Amino acid sequence: MRTLQELTRSNIWRLKPYSSARDEYNGAAASVFLDANENPYNLPHNRYPDPMQRDLKSELSKIKKVPPAHIFLGNGSDEAIDLVFRAFCEPGEDNVVAIDPTYGMYQVCADVNDVEYRKVLLHDDFQFSAEELLAAADERTKMIFICSPNNPTGNDLLRSEIVKVIGGFEGLVILDEAYNDFSDQPSFLSELDKYPNLVVLQTFSKAFGCAAIRLGMAFASEGIIAILNKIKYPYNVNQLTQQQAIEMLHKYYEIERWVKTLKEERGYLEEAFIELPCVLQVFPSNANFFLARVTDAVKIYNYLVGEGIIVRNRNSISLCGNCLRVTVGTRAENARLIGALKKYQ
Repeated sequence: MRTLQELTRSNIWRLKPYSSARDEYNGAAASVFLDANENPYNLPHNRYPDPMQRDLKSELSKIKKVPPAHIFLGNGSDEAIDLVFRAFCEPGEDNVVAIDPTYGMYQVCADVNDVEYRKVLLHDDFQFSAEELLAAADERTKMIFICSPNNPTGNDLLRSEIVKVIGGFEGLVILDEAYNDFSDQPSFLSELDKYPNLVVLQTFSKAFGCAAIRLGMAFASEGIIAILNKIKYPYNVNQLTQQQAIEMLHKYYEIERWVKTLKEERGYLEEAFIELPCVLQVFPSNANFFLARVTDAVKIYNYLVGEGIIVRNRNSISLCGNCLRVTVGTRAENARLIGALKKYQ
């Protein structure tokens, strides 16, 4: 791996970050706060939140088994994705490599930051070759993006190939594990110490059932996390989000129960889909959704909209011709979907 200084944009490396009032004082003893030009009325919403989310990171560390100094929290995982581009990629000069198809925000952030985005097509079984991914990189490649379980295909990517990429690349490997809770494969979080160039992304939007609070997580070396904290906006995670996330961590047993139920419902839906005349193929999934190839994706999508049921039409995505992506819902929602498709002509 290249040194962190070599990977980081020179202006970012030299940058002196903004220091907020809550950065300069974060003790617990004070009771009178006259330092941040806040309104003294309307407690507790009148006070700025902890810019480093210390209490939340402390609770999260217990669940994820990762020290707080190795955790970055942002306004959804999209903030962390954008920040790694801003921190490590020189606009108009550097490039990144990613599997295709995959989560669309990687390319959006690349385009916004004027960074070349190189796609490497997955194989027909939605797996990838580490050799092919590494071959697409050159001396200006700063990052490789891998999503596992992948979106929109739903499958776990081969762990052996992921390891080859991490070990064979001198830049950063961004591994998006947004759907890992629904997989039987272990997270790479336990291997962060082994791979200093690895950044693991996770989210509160899926298994935690908290898409509305917009909270994403990045786990990496202390040095990488320090760079991200250096360039983030001062109060990027609001107090209401921090409080709700802590509440969810205190009832983690509930999240584990949801995950178990959703995996069972995924199996129920997949089996039901296989029996439908309009379904040609159901692809194996390790996420809270699955991909199905149907007779006419556009027609069936529009039919379902008319029935008040919304799925995702992935027909225009690489390798996903005539495919619909179906999120696993409650048993009642899933039964309604199956019932509607049984009536489809």
